Amino acid sequence: MPYTSAMKRVLGGGTTLRNVNVQVASFHDLAPAQQQIIELLRQRHNIRAGRDDDFTVRTQEEIAATATATADVMTGLLAAIAFVSLVVGGIGIMNIMLVSVTERTREIGTRMAVGAHGRDILMQFLIEAVLLSVVGGIIGIITGIAAAKVIAAVKNWPALISLASILFAFFISSLVGVFFGFYPARKAAQLDPIDALRYE
Repeated sequence: MPYTSAMKRVLGGGTTLRNVNVQVASFHDLAPAQQQIIELLRQRHNIRAGRDDDFTVRTQEEIAATATATADVMTGLLAAIAFVSLVVGGIGIMNIMLVSVTERTREIGTRMAVGAHGRDILMQFLIEAVLLSVVGGIIGIITGIAAAKVIAAVKNWPALISLASILFAFFISSLVGVFFGFYPARKAAQLDPIDALRYE
């Protein structure tokens, strides 16, 4: 059957070729075959010397490189979104802890009056900040796993959830708690016991 008839009756489309797949016998024949195809197409399309091609000849390696570059761009965008989310969440934790320090000023003064040191207050509020971020991290991990499973079931996509990525997410959430909780904890630890007890 002529290819024009096959395209018209079997594929239901027009008779214009959009893609042609070519296979070579060996990897060493790839570059010469690509060059010969380019020369043949330029001749058939009547493209004069010095003019750009009106077609594209790509090898499997070039297609794979394009797909890899696209995946890298998507990975970078997702990493940027994740970073912004971490910063916003960390600022939220810091604000919560600052409000907590303000509301518990008298409690801090009482603890210091009965013998608590600055490092004890620091550790108390730092642990609270870490607990906040860890709980949020655990909720995020559970939500992410559930979302991956649902999307995989609905779209029939393979879902790979590694233990290393879960542990890394847990570590990052703990690190966010330490980083953004340190300033409020240090502020609480530096309170003067007398001023703290007088605070209304």
